[in-house]
Amino acid sequence: MEKLLKIEELLMFVLGIYLFSNLDFNWWWFLALILTPDIGMLGYLVNSKIGAIVYNLFHHKGLAIIVYLLGAYSNNQTLQLVGIVLFSHASLDRIFGYGLKYSNAFNNTHLGQIGKK
Repeated sequence: MEKLLKIEELLMFVLGIYLFSNLDFNWWWFLALILTPDIGMLGYLVNSKIGAIVYNLFHHKGLAIIVYLLGAYSNNQTLQLVGIVLFSHASLDRIFGYGLKYSNAFNNTHLGQIGKK
């Protein structure tokens, strides 16, 4: 099952690349921005609860889709780019086992414990 879920996430990442290819941005934008949603980890400087809220906000695919659709509706490619980066980054994280965070610890995710097998 784990392998199937990773394949599903990989296909969603490929979808993000495809959607990006339809925008009028150079490819280096995608490469330069793909890790920016990890800025959400800064919330952990406050505490685990705030950290989890901020991190999950930057890694929630539903929010990413809403941002993208708002950009598509308003014909705003910058909003579309933000949505694509958020969506693609979340998929990439989940391929590597980094899920949405619980508030008690950074390594406690909806995919299980990070670093524990």
